[in-house]
Amino acid sequence: MIAIAGLFVAILLLNVIPAFAPPTWMAMSWIGFHQPERNPLLLAIVAAGAATTGRLLLARGATWLVRGHLMREADRQNIDVVKAWLEKRKAVTAAALLLYAFSPFPSNYLFIAYGLTNLRLWLIAVPFFFGRLASYAAWAHFAQLAHAYFDTETRLEGKYLGGYFIVTQLFFLGVVFLLTRVDWGLAVNQHRLRLRKPANRANGAD
Repeated sequence: MIAIAGLFVAILLLNVIPAFAPPTWMAMSWIGFHQPERNPLLLAIVAAGAATTGRLLLARGATWLVRGHLMREADRQNIDVVKAWLEKRKAVTAAALLLYAFSPFPSNYLFIAYGLTNLRLWLIAVPFFFGRLASYAAWAHFAQLAHAYFDTETRLEGKYLGGYFIVTQLFFLGVVFLLTRVDWGLAVNQHRLRLRKPANRANGAD
């Protein structure tokens, strides 16, 4: 029970960190390889619950800090265009998030961007949980299988903080920033992509 609680806390902390945290699938692979006697489904349920909780805290933090205190009113109104568009397509949005959750791609920036819309969290929480549940179970199971064929001293954790990892984290950070600069009213209504011009504070723009 202590080990399961420790796993939950560790995965929760990894998923609250907004950037440059080790990916959870790597942690699941490590646990599966070094603890082959563990039930992979139980590990996946605990990890998926912890990851979902952590990501929801991250999304809510983005709502409170970035949307609530750092964004201008004009930027919030611009993001609300995306919010209205997504609210009309809940099934498609949930399905897309489910497919994304099956992948090993980072989800921190996805939840930060989602938090900026202030949409209801269940729309992203439910598909994310089930997608991560399936992927974490697979990672843990395959790592346990690898334990039977590789030396137990093999280092599976790798080097996560490499050039590729850093570049992808910076790339997705840039994507989130660009999402706040796109003129979503123009994109949704006229299907034209254009960045919004910075507000002219000298003219009293908000």
